[in-house]
Amino acid sequence: MSEMNYGPEQFQAETGVSRETLERFETWRRLLEETSAHTNLVGRGTLAEFWHRHALDSWQVLELLPEAARWADLGAGAGFPGLAIAFGLMERGVEAGHVLMVDSVDKKMAFVNQVIKETKAPAIARADRVESIHPVPEMDVVTARAMAPLGKLLGYVHPFVEKGAVALLPKGARYNEELTEARKSWTFEVEVLPSRTSPEAAILKIRGLARV
Repeated sequence: MSEMNYGPEQFQAETGVSRETLERFETWRRLLEETSAHTNLVGRGTLAEFWHRHALDSWQVLELLPEAARWADLGAGAGFPGLAIAFGLMERGVEAGHVLMVDSVDKKMAFVNQVIKETKAPAIARADRVESIHPVPEMDVVTARAMAPLGKLLGYVHPFVEKGAVALLPKGARYNEELTEARKSWTFEVEVLPSRTSPEAAILKIRGLARV
């Protein structure tokens, strides 16, 4: 099935989400489409592929550590994957579950806050530079999607990992090259997990992160 033909019915069948959770995703999709008419949030060409390229791609991150309650999403953009994770925490009734989403672009965090308000998602959207966050909160997981090359990205997630978080970092087809380059500056344990949305992509599960 092509990404263009993948819709809410397929997403629900593949993830098993409730009708209420599906409605939250639909609210997010609608607001994204409305806001993108005048504000650049994501690539315009990807709007028609929302359910596969954005919703499912984000949801799969949550499923890798479903027991985790406290999540940080760095460079959150229009809320991928943070909002999907927040919806999942609601779906599963995770006690004290919440997501901190950080992005330096005010208009993107304003959009995310609008989605949070309409869906009552357990999340906070903060317009700030990641390196300005102080003190760094204790989190179970830190994630970032399409934020920076791995070597640079590890610098952003390092303060969270130092405080006990596991890093879950979705990466595209060049993830092996990025791993090789990152190892020049960092030591870490990594588990390469296959992506559900692209055979060439992977999600890197990283612990034990330290500078060389």
